[in-house]
Amino acid sequence: MTQANLTTNLTEIDNELSKRHINLDPAGYFIIYLDREAGLICAKHYNNLVDDQGFALHPETGERLSAKCQDNDQVATALYTGRTAKEVCVKLFEETQPCPVTHYNHAAYLGRELMRAELALVQGSDYVQD
Repeated sequence: MTQANLTTNLTEIDNELSKRHINLDPAGYFIIYLDREAGLICAKHYNNLVDDQGFALHPETGERLSAKCQDNDQVATALYTGRTAKEVCVKLFEETQPCPVTHYNHAAYLGRELMRAELALVQGSDYVQD
């Protein structure tokens, strides 16, 4: 198998897995982005309400939020930054009490996304959170 075929196959696997439903962490969610000028990976934490089916609800209206909408009236509860994915993870999982992540699948997701963000920061490529 060529490198191009391997990359295509891995991308297809990731794209398919990204379609699955995962219950949201009741402790909140993160918006991850890059601050290229400062050379930092940033993760803003937001509280959320979650219904019994694991979907996020708007804190005032109680309506389900779309993963694709930008809900600009939400206020972040914390901002975590680091030069590497590992540095952000240490801040999130080791230094912050109580930990702002309560589900293992959320922790695994954050680790993957922070590594993707680090790679984009190093390579100078675009980063869009999955």
